[in-house]
Amino acid sequence: MARVHYPGLPTHPGHAVAAQQMRDFGGMVSFELSGGRGAALACAGRLKLFINATSLGGCESLVEHRASVEGPEPTSPQSLLRLSVGLEHPDDLVGDLMQALSG
Repeated sequence: MARVHYPGLPTHPGHAVAAQQMRDFGGMVSFELSGGRGAALACAGRLKLFINATSLGGCESLVEHRASVEGPEPTSPQSLLRLSVGLEHPDDLVGDLMQALSG
């Protein structure tokens, strides 16, 4: 894991603003993996509970390789995966992420 983007983390540049605007920080998180595009796509491919789709705030947990859907000149890092966390049991989701990150 190279970097995590989540406004609930005190180290996130937007944390102070998010803390003023929200009671909680929401179910959207993105992270960058060491190893670039190949590592990100491999990790996404190993996920079993997260569906590969572009959407926000639904009931099902989703994963998206953002650079793949941005067109020919993506602005998102090739190593970035975006997660939208749904209503599945947290232990199941954490387990799925751990096995996918472990390779």
